[in-house]
Amino acid sequence: MILHLTTLDGWLAYPDRPYATASLALEGFIHCSPDPDTEPGDQNTVLAVANERFTRTTGPLMVLLIDEEALDAPLRWEAAAPAPPPGSQAVLYPHVYGPINRSAVVGMLEVQRDGTGHWARLTAWS
Repeated sequence: MILHLTTLDGWLAYPDRPYATASLALEGFIHCSPDPDTEPGDQNTVLAVANERFTRTTGPLMVLLIDEEALDAPLRWEAAAPAPPPGSQAVLYPHVYGPINRSAVVGMLEVQRDGTGHWARLTAWS
C-alpha cells in the first residue's frame, strides 16, 4: 500500500478520468508516501509530508490508499523531490509515473488537525 495526499475536491474532480495532479505535468510523476501498514490514528511519514506541504490547505485533506500492484502506471521508489520533510531524510518515496487508475485506490483516510492547527492524525472516512 502506498499513500497519496490530496484535497477532497482534488480527488472528486473528474471522477470519470484517471486521477492526475499538477506534479505529473510539471515533474513527470505523482508524489506518494510509503506507509504500508497505515491504520487510522497512526503517526507516520504522511503526516510529516502533510505538515510540510499542506499547511495552508483549507477544506478536507485526504489520504488515498493505493494498491501499488493494481497501478497501471509505472511506480519507482526514489529520494524525495524536492527535499524531504524533517525526520524523513532516509526514506524512499513512491513516485507514480502516470495517472492513477481509480480502481487502484482501495480506500481513503481523512487527515485531522490538532488544537494547534498541525495535521496530527488519520481517521476513517466514510
